[in-house]
Amino acid sequence: MPTPHDQPAEVLVLQHLPDDGPGYLGQWLDFQKISWHVFCADAGESYPVSVSAYRAMAVLGGEWSANDDRPSLRHAEALMREADALGVPIIGHCLGGQLMARAFGGSVERAAQPEIGWMPLRTTGSPAARYWFGLNEARNRSGTAQGSGTKPSAANAGKESSAHTLYQWHRDSFVTLPPGAELIASSAACAHQAFALGPHLGMQFHIEITTEKIALWMAEPGASFPKLVERWSDSVQGLVAMAASSERYLADSHALANQIYGTWRLGWRA
Repeated sequence: MPTPHDQPAEVLVLQHLPDDGPGYLGQWLDFQKISWHVFCADAGESYPVSVSAYRAMAVLGGEWSANDDRPSLRHAEALMREADALGVPIIGHCLGGQLMARAFGGSVERAAQPEIGWMPLRTTGSPAARYWFGLNEARNRSGTAQGSGTKPSAANAGKESSAHTLYQWHRDSFVTLPPGAELIASSAACAHQAFALGPHLGMQFHIEITTEKIALWMAEPGASFPKLVERWSDSVQGLVAMAASSERYLADSHALANQIYGTWRLGWRA
């Protein structure tokens, strides 16, 4: 459970909207017995003035665009820049990853097509990708490597890329990475799925997803959702397919979340 705001905590979590909470991130923090604060902008909770009291920072997703003219979004970006200056590692989820890209000189635009549901992606196999995603090939529930037989690009020749099927719900994407950032994952519909920048990680996917969050979002997917499924059947799952995929892939997603969050923790300041 999050720590009351009047008590000190190790980790700062910035939440934008009530329906996009910490999810598995909160469960992981609790299991690790790590104290954490969460502030939800749309619930009227102002973000802290500074991150100087924290060891690490996480920024969650939300249906807003990173380019929206909202004071809380610009505040989040300012806190990210301060965190970088202080050596506080940041992990950004979906909108949080987009805000990270903007904060450090990248750009966010409407993607060519949306991604909604469980979609495959591949890591680059670079040292940074292996550091964040783990050293071994991702394996599906039957134990065979997903995407086996796919040849690495010339730029990644000799590197061991890995495949993962992860949860997505976005229309925008970070289309230009910040100076010094390294692209470490891509998908067919979204070239920029994750980037590493020093001790920070920006993700387009929802590694914090849980059964509860999926059920909440599936209950009200939006009026345009049926048209998106019809128009973009290769990157937008219908509700029945999404439910079946959740049964298949959620445990693997949580295992990868353990890897990613554990790696993030290695960089926390003392």
